[in-house]
Amino acid sequence: MSAVMSSILPQRAAPAPAVAAGPVSAVVMIPTFRRPAMLAATLDSLARQQAATPFAIVVVDNDAAGREGLATAEAAFAAGSLEGLALTEPRQGNCHAINAALAAALAHYPQARYLLMIDDDEIASPFWLQRLVDAAERHGADVVGGPVWPVFAGAVPPRVAAHPVFRPAFAESGPVPMIYGSGNFLIRRSALARLAEPAFDTRFNFLGGGDTDFFTRCRRAGLSFHWESSAHIRETVPATRTTTGWILRRSLRIGAINYLIDRRGAATLAQRLRVGAKNAALLPVSLTRAARDLAHGRGLFPASHHVVVAFGRILASLGVETEQYRAR
Repeated sequence: MSAVMSSILPQRAAPAPAVAAGPVSAVVMIPTFRRPAMLAATLDSLARQQAATPFAIVVVDNDAAGREGLATAEAAFAAGSLEGLALTEPRQGNCHAINAALAAALAHYPQARYLLMIDDDEIASPFWLQRLVDAAERHGADVVGGPVWPVFAGAVPPRVAAHPVFRPAFAESGPVPMIYGSGNFLIRRSALARLAEPAFDTRFNFLGGGDTDFFTRCRRAGLSFHWESSAHIRETVPATRTTTGWILRRSLRIGAINYLIDRRGAATLAQRLRVGAKNAALLPVSLTRAARDLAHGRGLFPASHHVVVAFGRILASLGVETEQYRAR
């Protein structure tokens, strides 16, 4: 364990009896920030898991002042239906919180072979954990991802519901080149050990995309990926995230993230030239993709996603980035 990881071990912990008998084989990590009611629902869905694999929970509250998430988690563990520990991460930022969760999981559950993550606004289906573990064991995958399906807080127009930012990356189970989101994934402990620390790059704390960067580095390290469509999760999408403005900003942010990951991976002049060529080619390619989507009846707003992502990439190359996740 590195000095960096040791320095962020739990400040407060609340152990409770395990859900399944035997040594903990999997640890579910939940970073949380000012959503105690949603966190309680997430924890309840984990308490209802139909899992033969003994597991524990690590909750990291990223609001060190309020600590409502910490109190919610400790109450859930004290009730006895879940084993776990809760801690605070005083440095604001999602990547800081995830790195703290990883450090705690590795330190407190040395026999755990699998690390999983779910967000604090998500509800796991009853067989979620077991299906991720089974997929990893059956296919020998280092990383397994599953779909996150949106549950909109209110009625939304079809153009919003059909937008690509709300669709899972893949439709069918099987090997995939890479997964992109950390809200529903599993990684083998042995595979994580092959990556440099910190696992999640804190430069992505407020822009977002720390997960895409993490999985990109997993791919470059030679890890294998699998998609398990039956290991699904539901995500609550508030009305503030269904506005045209928010969706356009998210598309711009996706482009910026993609550019930053490519740029940081370009160590040689030839690689940097390829990144520049990709920027130049992406706008005409995005127009072609948008035209294809329109031809398939997907509507102007969903189809425009490709073009907006391309603009986000170009803006990022000029030093313009959108930080959607910095707390006010």
